[in-house]
Amino acid sequence: MTTPFHYEPGAAQGPVPPPECPAHGLGIGPGGLRRLYGPEAERDPHGLYDKLRAEHGSVAPVLLHGDVPVWLVLGHSENLHMTRTPSQFSRDSRRWRALQDGTVAPDHPLAPIFTWQPVCVFADGATHERQRGAVTDSMGRIDTRGVRRHVNRYSNRLVNDFCQEGRVDLVGQFAERLPMMVMCAILGMPEEYNDRMVRAARDMTRGTATAIASNAYVLDALTRLVQRRRREPADDFATWLVDHPAGMNDREVSEHLRLILIASYEATANLIANVLRMVLTDPRFRARLSGGHMTVPEAVEQILWDEPPFTAVFGRWAVGDTELGGQQIKAGDALIVGIAPANTDPVVRPDLNADMEGNRAHLAFSGGPHECPGQDIGRAIADVGVDALLMRLPDLELAVDESELSWIGNILGRHLVELPADFAAREPQDDKEPPSMGKPNLPRQDREVQPTVRRTAPTPGRLPGAAPAPASTGAMGVPGVTSTATVTDESGGTSAGQSAAGRIPQQRSETAPARLWRAVSRWWSGN
Repeated sequence: MTTPFHYEPGAAQGPVPPPECPAHGLGIGPGGLRRLYGPEAERDPHGLYDKLRAEHGSVAPVLLHGDVPVWLVLGHSENLHMTRTPSQFSRDSRRWRALQDGTVAPDHPLAPIFTWQPVCVFADGATHERQRGAVTDSMGRIDTRGVRRHVNRYSNRLVNDFCQEGRVDLVGQFAERLPMMVMCAILGMPEEYNDRMVRAARDMTRGTATAIASNAYVLDALTRLVQRRRREPADDFATWLVDHPAGMNDREVSEHLRLILIASYEATANLIANVLRMVLTDPRFRARLSGGHMTVPEAVEQILWDEPPFTAVFGRWAVGDTELGGQQIKAGDALIVGIAPANTDPVVRPDLNADMEGNRAHLAFSGGPHECPGQDIGRAIADVGVDALLMRLPDLELAVDESELSWIGNILGRHLVELPADFAAREPQDDKEPPSMGKPNLPRQDREVQPTVRRTAPTPGRLPGAAPAPASTGAMGVPGVTSTATVTDESGGTSAGQSAAGRIPQQRSETAPARLWRAVSRWWSGN
């Protein structure tokens, strides 16, 4: 069997350290290839990408867990070509030569990621079109404005859980919980939301020894949901897939729900955590956001360039012998879509400090026919969730030194372990039950939220259920602007006579350009 790699498991390359040997913790593996796992890859993935780019160019040979060789695509244009050319680079993992010859065992730590399943992400051609069509049609039935109201309520419920304590871990108590709460509700299984589901969703993508058991737990819950929806249809995503004309069987529906739940959850949890980290650690970023020079959606888009929630996607498999980025790719080779390195490719982004507001040319959601169909839902959860949190707690401050923050990573991405923050303690807010996720059969004017944005005098006042405020604040703390579309703490984030003024950058005055007001109104209306 031929291979483009200098190293191949089983080849005569000299002694290979046993699994327990400390040498396995090093960044260099057999054949001199760099490992895409282990301490170096987790500690400094961007540094690893730079080394690989310098050594190999836009496509580099690397090692996965167990020192299995694959290609990592680093270049922006090379990634686009690979994702847009399924005739050369298939999504069917059964083509992987390492699987065919037994090099990769069924119990490999990354098996939940690459094991073939009857879902659209592992399909090409007509099968992909049928299954993907059912997913996109069902996505189209989601009431985006309803989701935003839902996210706002769930965000406030989470804040209520810790707002009296004055300290919070924004990863474990907010970023990791909000996406799962929302996605369980969208799919039609709110009763399945619990700590075990959150832990399992995180665990199954990390290549751990318990990843397979976590995958089984999630899939079992979704299988029960599909069986229930066959008997008892409801206005939720699971029912829409079950009833779709594509005629997917129970296993297909369960596997697609698993795909949507895990991909949406992992990406959105990481995205929220990354945005909040920037708010707490980058004064310039926070000043532009709180000062009205950058909206929350623009901040999210910037993070999608700089710190995408998925650093890579595994994978593509070569249909035949071909060439990519100057490397000779053999039939059956595995390739990884390098999202993070593509976003920092010096060919398309020579200045990494440049603002990328409004530019969606990043590959945060991959590309081609397999580009993430639910990316706008993920954006909505992050946009509204971050905004709701900062409206309630505008005085958030990092509770530890930035150097103490740590990450857990794998080939798909890395996420913060904790993001501890301090704030002035305050009382919880009242909340209501969230609306339906589906679009109701009502006239347009009856089913859409039309927020009323109005100017108010910048004088202290009291709203029903709100604490006394030094100044009226609204979305993102902009003075003099309120919105009837949300229930927010308009106290400006103060409690027991303490003011948040001075702890966050000064807000823009009422003479701010009209573009700000248009942006706020457009965002609240869901446009």
